[in-house]
Parts: sequence; structure tokens; C-alpha cells
Amino acid sequence: MSTPSEARHERSEPDLNAVVGERRQLINLAYRLLGSLAEAEDAVQETYARWYAMSREQQEAIAAPGAWLTTVAGRICLDLLRSARVRRESYVGAWIPEPLPDRREWISGSAGGGAAQSADPADRVTLDESVNMAFLVVLESMTPAERVAFVLHDVFRYPFAEVAAIVGRTPAACRQLASSARRRIGAARAPAAATAGQAGLVRNFKEAWEAKDIEALVGLLDPDATMTADGGGMVGTVLHPVLGGENVAAYLIHIADKAPGLTLLERTVNGRPGLVAQHAGTTVTVAAFSLADDRITHIWAIRNPEKLRPWTDRGRS
Repeated sequence: MSTPSEARHERSEPDLNAVVGERRQLINLAYRLLGSLAEAEDAVQETYARWYAMSREQQEAIAAPGAWLTTVAGRICLDLLRSARVRRESYVGAWIPEPLPDRREWISGSAGGGAAQSADPADRVTLDESVNMAFLVVLESMTPAERVAFVLHDVFRYPFAEVAAIVGRTPAACRQLASSARRRIGAARAPAAATAGQAGLVRNFKEAWEAKDIEALVGLLDPDATMTADGGGMVGTVLHPVLGGENVAAYLIHIADKAPGLTLLERTVNGRPGLVAQHAGTTVTVAAFSLADDRITHIWAIRNPEKLRPWTDRGRS
């Protein structure tokens, strides 16, 4: 027969496993809320710091640790989103969400071995429709409360009563926030091409860019295509979006002439076909694409080195 202390210990082990097991879900949630893997990891670390700062009695009094962790992480992300809106007003150039790799494409050449890979928070983000770059960019246009309500309810299926506890508003108000966010998504969403078609189009784009074939590039780009670059003031890049397919093609040729020696690799970027540009083996640009009707409608080129950390030490082609 176990003593009371032994019984508490037996109960605490599965509880601890359950708490630690929430980490992947929290990383997935925080990345979609913040658009930054680094900030998502910080938010989740702060969530766990608050959990472990409580006494054992306080922890045991929480009937659903997973719900508690989600609530705390959601509130931390909401606060970060509010402060981020102020910070991004002074950001140099356009701010683009941090791109995510698919680690399966990097396993064979990654340095550091399996233990290092499993510790990478990028490995814990599920690459589905809700993390493609076009979707994340629309999320950036929402108010913090809209974004949190929409992601929690529409993406993670939390009931509005739970969303309300995180956002600090009534369930009815949260329903209105999610509805407003849904309209933004619907207005911005373009018909998605099949993944195989996307990959082929991106490959043709890569080959045309490598060949400096401006006519081929223009043919692959929608006449109203846009290219947005994010250097964060840390590297040279265009500060304003390049508008129009012909202008985008001309700018790409300019880049190819100005930066010889670039190696272009086909990689999955946020769950969709994209390109990685390397110079002397170092990733200098990650490009995500939005496609519609067999044309490229938007290119997001992320060059800010701080946003390329998940890509920096990974495998070589």
C-alpha cells in the first residue's frame, strides 16, 4: 500500500508528461499568432516559466494543465502582438513573417545530429494550410484581438467561451472578431494550385532566373504580380514592393547581375514549393510564392538574417 506522498508522486509523473507534451501544440499556436519562430519559442518558454514558478499545490489545483498553458500562451502572444504593432512601425522596409523549412529536406546533410534537430522548434511546427506565407501575411493585417480569436477558433477549434477567457472579451465579441478576420481571409484568398503544379511553376521560374531569361520570367509572372522583400535594414534590398510582372522580372535580372555566384535550391517554404538562395554555402534569401491560374502572383523574399536562422546551419545540396 502506497503512502500519501508516494501516491502524489505517482500522480505527478503523468501530469508532468502531459504538461511537457503540450509544447508542440503551444509552438504551433504561438507561431501562427506571432509569425515569428523566435518569438513563438520565447512565448512558450515564458509560459512554462510561469507554470514552474507555481508551487506543487498550485499546479495540482489546476484541473486541466493543457488548457491553462494554452490560456497563458495566448495572453502572452496577445501582449506581444500589441507591442509588435508599435515596433513594426519603425521597422526598416516591409515586415514579412519568418519562413519555416521542412526539416525532412535537410536531414541528410544537417550538422549536429538527430538530437540537435529534435530540439529545433521548427521541427515542431506542423506545415499545413494555416502557415503558408500568403495566409500569414493576411493575419498580419488583422488587429491583435482579431488574429488571436480567429487562430484559436478557426484554426485550432477552441470554443468561443475559451477564446473569450484568453482575449478578455465576451464570447459574442470574440465571435464577431473571428467573423471579421474570416472576411479578410476570404477577400485575400486566391484559388490554390495543386502542389505538383506549384512545384513545376517554381522550378520553371528558377531555371528562367538562372538563365537570366527575362521573357520567360515575364511569362511566368502574373501581369499584376508583386515582389516584397524583407531585409530589416540589416542587408541591402528593395524597401518598397516591386509592382507589375515586367518590373519584377527586370528587378530579378538586376539581382542576378549584381550578385553572381548565387545557388538556387528548390525547397519547401512554409509547406509550399519555394526557393532558397545560397552564396558560398550560406543561405542569404528564402523566397515564398503565391500562385494562381498557372502564374506567380506574389513573391516574398526574406533576407533579414535574424529570420533565416532555422535555415542557416542546415544541410547543403
